[in-house]
Amino acid sequence: MDALSSEQKEQFWRDGYLVVENAVEPDVLEGMKSDFSRWVEESRNHAEAYGDTLDGRPRFDVEPAHSAEKPGLRRVNAPVEVSSAYYDAMTSSRMTDCVAELIGPNVKLHHTKINSKLPGGETQVKWHQDFPFTPHSNDDVITALLMVDEVTEENGPLEVVTGSHKGDIHGLWHEGVFTGAVADEVAASSQAKAQICTGPAGSVCLMHTRLLHGSAPNKSKNPRTLFISVYSAEDAVAYTANPVPTHYEGLVVRGAKTNTVRSVPYQIELPQKPSTASFFDQQAKHKSMGEAAA
Repeated sequence: MDALSSEQKEQFWRDGYLVVENAVEPDVLEGMKSDFSRWVEESRNHAEAYGDTLDGRPRFDVEPAHSAEKPGLRRVNAPVEVSSAYYDAMTSSRMTDCVAELIGPNVKLHHTKINSKLPGGETQVKWHQDFPFTPHSNDDVITALLMVDEVTEENGPLEVVTGSHKGDIHGLWHEGVFTGAVADEVAASSQAKAQICTGPAGSVCLMHTRLLHGSAPNKSKNPRTLFISVYSAEDAVAYTANPVPTHYEGLVVRGAKTNTVRSVPYQIELPQKPSTASFFDQQAKHKSMGEAAA
């Protein structure tokens, strides 16, 4: 049986995103919840970003106001390297099947991460597209955002601009600084047209790499944790270094390796790889140019 109906596939390519419920098995989801809860508790013992990843940057990133009393763990880089539950979700779930039906049959992994907004935190994601962060030879690239917690209107849900994947690729450089965010006028226009993506825990939002999106801080008492897996068609070749390097980059999760490359024409400014644990520090630079609504 297909993981997606023909109507769902049409919706994805029309709108640039699709929310699918029950994307992982219940036991896998529980394992993901348990591992993240353990990492939050561990973070209480650290005053700043910590842990090690493939390129030496920290695995665990925390908010500036993080403390033992009020932990602000906001990012886990490459969690598939330290959790079998997250690895299983990335490789062997309905989520993976859905991606393969959209950009397959041959699909490979680019990177994984967790973006979390704990209750009362300050983390927001300014408006941007993923493609300028991770340009490939073609744009058959999907960001799969698995909802580890229930995502509601109040806890900082993903906000998207329907159909924007068919439009311009917007620059993330402003006045010689790579801010990781679109220009203020693009952000304001996006916010005015934003649609929110909510769903019960275990749902996944499949998002085209060129879709404009952002999210506000979590104003609720409930956490909002997303496990993010970025997949590409096997014949899409990355043009720049992986911003979240992993031992599993290039792992073929569906189909087979073809050793071919497919290219489409476009022009883009190459990104700046973050020097710290996550792109949140890059986006913080945008404050000096006027806060974009997000």
